[in-house]
Parts: sequence; structure tokens; C-alpha cells
Amino acid sequence: MNKVRCAIYTRKSSEEGLEQDFNSLDAQREACAAYILSQASEGWSQLPAVYDDGGISGGTLERPALKRLLADVAAGTIDIVVVYKVDRLTRSLLDFAKLVEAMDKAKVSFVSVTQSFNTTTSMGRLTLNMLLSFAQFEREVTAERIRDKIAASKAKGMWMGGVVPLGYKANGRTLAMDNQHAALVRSIFNHYLEVRNVRLLTAQLSEQDLRVPKRVTGTGRKLGGKPFTRGQIYKILSNPIYIGKICHKGEIYDGQHSGIVDRETWDRVQAQLEANTQGEQQSRTGRTPSLLAGRVFDSEGNALIASHATKGTTRYRYYIGKGGEGDTSLAQRTLRIPAPELEKVVCELVAKEVERPLGLLAKAGIELTADIVANLADPSASLATGLRKRERATVRMCIAKVTIRPAQLTIELYATGLCDLLSITPTSPATTNPAISINANLRRSGRAVRLIHDGLSKSTEGEPQEHLLKLLHRARAWWQMMLDRKLTISALAREQQVTSSYASRVVRLNFLAPEVVEAIATGKQPIDLDAKKLFGMSDLPLSWNEQEDLLLDR
Repeated sequence: MNKVRCAIYTRKSSEEGLEQDFNSLDAQREACAAYILSQASEGWSQLPAVYDDGGISGGTLERPALKRLLADVAAGTIDIVVVYKVDRLTRSLLDFAKLVEAMDKAKVSFVSVTQSFNTTTSMGRLTLNMLLSFAQFEREVTAERIRDKIAASKAKGMWMGGVVPLGYKANGRTLAMDNQHAALVRSIFNHYLEVRNVRLLTAQLSEQDLRVPKRVTGTGRKLGGKPFTRGQIYKILSNPIYIGKICHKGEIYDGQHSGIVDRETWDRVQAQLEANTQGEQQSRTGRTPSLLAGRVFDSEGNALIASHATKGTTRYRYYIGKGGEGDTSLAQRTLRIPAPELEKVVCELVAKEVERPLGLLAKAGIELTADIVANLADPSASLATGLRKRERATVRMCIAKVTIRPAQLTIELYATGLCDLLSITPTSPATTNPAISINANLRRSGRAVRLIHDGLSKSTEGEPQEHLLKLLHRARAWWQMMLDRKLTISALAREQQVTSSYASRVVRLNFLAPEVVEAIATGKQPIDLDAKKLFGMSDLPLSWNEQEDLLLDR
């Protein structure tokens, strides 16, 4: 009778209970040994080597005992691997396939004591795969439950572990303030408001030989002892945990711990960080950066992406996103709003408001002394000038969010940034960010969507519309063909494979007034002047003055 060498493999996911004299691993090994003994008539015998993995998950193959087992399998010293249950070997279907392949290569069978099968038969393989699929499903469900529990706990403001932020120490499911380190965090926030630059702040902390405090984590990992880096400073300044908040996957919840810095200081720091965002490139294409990048949203809260297209030496910038609700024709198509036009409209509207800032400050809930009110004229005029010049730092420190709806434009301002730009220290902190709303309509002009609001009838930037330029070129070319070849409208339409009506509407554009043509060529035409309007005019006046009055809104 041939001797069959059997190796027993045991595993337990947690370390709980392993210190006991008779633990789960012992119970598994004893059951496997009894099964091998029951097969003694078949020549089975237990190998003396012990393959135990205690406190290691079945979701990984990086297990010391399993590696020794596979090495012995490859060496040909094992004929059968015996486990208590299939999920003791692995809970991953992909890992199981790798293990079976390795065992097949060495002609080694796999036996589960409680499930009574082996991998030498096709039915055994099928049963194994089915059981392992359920084992993997159970593992994934358990992981989902853990993730859901963490999310629910963080929504309640609990601290769920990890590296404790500087300034705090773990206290169960919350954080307790470390007064010494908290003072350092406050000084970093206050110092940043003085220098207004992370790079300069990092350099000054290095000159003062201020280092990250030494700490030891719960797992024994040593932290700190080195100079602050720019990344560490930025992470501290942008971490809402310092105002008593808990973050989880982009959501922010009220925490159960106390904040280290006050809300006003936090808002001022965030406004300055936003204003310092490095959006400008050093290359030629960065000469006209998008001032409102990351700040423009549609009616559904989706961000519009700053994009551009280059033709020749001209760079055309746009804010692109999905259409908002209300206007079905726009909702089904992509918003593509010319960036210079939107930026000028927004900056002009905000400039007009800051020229009389008391209304905005009142909306923010800011109380001012009589002396501050008396000295607001010069700072407000300077701020309005900076906005009209579209100075990037000023715009990004002042404007928090622009929301574009089919019939309304809303601009939200940073209250703390507004106070800083007006050089005022209010007697009470801001309670909300003030907002400006005006009636505005989105109207498609070619591929772009134009913004039309009260008091704005002309294009705000010299940006020619490509579809209008093509129409003028086509009108000139078709008229020249008719002159050179003495074609009628009908003959021209047949040749160009268009209707006679369309051909006549295009050709008559050759007789537009020179000032109308110049306005279209330079992008100075009214926003609502598009191909639809030109084609929709059944009778184009022959008088150039009448055309200018009709088409240029004079």
C-alpha cells in the first residue's frame, strides 16, 4: 500500500483566544488529524510539520505558514493538504485558483474535513468553487458592514482611528486636545495669516528650528522630530478637524471633539489658500488663466470645467459642463460658456456691489463701527478697480461660487475675504457668505451658450463666433460663383445640394452693412445675434442704417 503524506493547514483571522491552552487552531488541527486517522486504511498518514497562521486574514496569500506549505508542496514532500473548512485556506476565488494550479502542478490533492471533497475530481472542483464563492461573498459583505459602520459613526462625529492629527490625542471614540501641541497649531494658523504664503511660512518655521513634535502612535510607529514640510503645513491649514469637524469621503460632519481654531480664523485661512491657488502656467498658454476655475456650477450643482481651444495664435477659453434644469434644449446638450464673457459679467456685477459694500456686509451679518463705515470709500473703490481689472488674487479671494441657472445667475462671496480686501475688522464675525442674484438667460449661439442679463446686450469680449464667420465666408463665395458663372439661385442650390430657400438666405448676407460685418468679425455683435436670427429675418432691410439699428440694437 502506497503511503499518502498529509499536511494539516489551520488559520484564524483574529488573535483573540490564541493565548488559550486549547484554541481554535488546536481544534481545527485535532479534527483534521482525526479525519486522516479514519483514512489510515487508504495509506494516509499525518506529517509532523505544523502549518498554523493565527491572526491573519484569508483575503491575502501573504501568510508565513501558507508560504512554507506551498514551498513543501513544490518540493514534493506532500501528497494531500487537509483543512477544516475551505475558507481556512482562502476566501478569495482568484487566490484559490492560484493555489489549485500550484497543487495540480505538484499533483497534490486538497481535502476539506467538514465538506468531504477533494480537487482530484471535476465534481469536487465545482463544489469547491461554489463554496468559495459564498466564502468570498461573506467576506465582502462583512467588509461592507464595516465600511457602513465607520461611515455612520463618522456621521455622528466619532473618531474612528488612524494617525491622530497634531494637536490632539485619542480618547476612545473622540479626540482630546493636547494643549501644548494645540498652541503650536494655532500659531501656524495665525502666522500664515501674517505671511499669506505656505512656502514662506515653511521657510520661517525652519529658520526658527520649529520641528514636528515627536509622537508615538498606538501601533508603536514613531512620528515627528523633523522640520515641517510644505505638504504638512498645507494639510494642517486645510484640515477641518481643527474647527471640530470630521471628514469622510468628501462629506464633513460636526465632530464630538473641540476645535483648536475659531471659525473666523479658519474661513480667512481658507480664503487665502484659495486666493493663492497656483492656476497660472509659466508657458505661453498660461497668459490668460481662467479666473473662476473650480468656482462655476450649473443648477444641479455640477462643476463646469475650465477648458480652451487654440486656433492659430488665438486662444479661446470656455467653461464646459452639462446643461441645467428648466431649459430642455440646453439640458440635453453640453454647456459651453465663453470664459471671458462670464468672467467680465461676474466681476462687473461684484464690482458694482462692493462700491456700496454696506449691503453686502449686512447680508453677511457683520456689524461695523461708525469709524469703519466712514473709512470704507477708498478700500471699496480700490477693490472694485481690482475686480474690473480681473486681478486673479482679488477675484479668487472674493468670489466663492458662481451658479448658472437657465434664468438666474447667483454669485456667492467669501465674507472673510471681503473683510480682508476692504481692510476692516468687524466687531462681530460673519455668519454667512453674502450672495448676489440677477435675472439671466442662457441662449445658444452656435456651439457656445451665451449669457444674457439685464443691461447686457453687447458681447463683453472680442471673441468672434466661428459659425457666423463661416456664414459670411459662404455668402461671399456663393455670390462670387453666381457672378462668375451667371448662376441662378435654383442652379446654385442644386449644385450645393441645398434648398433654394437656404441658398437665398445665405447669399443675401453678402449685402450686410459693413459695420454689422465688422462687429461679427471682431466679436462685438450683440449676444443674441446668431445664425437663427439672421436666417429668421424674412425681409433684410436694404438700408445699411436700418440694418445697423435692427441687428446692432442701436
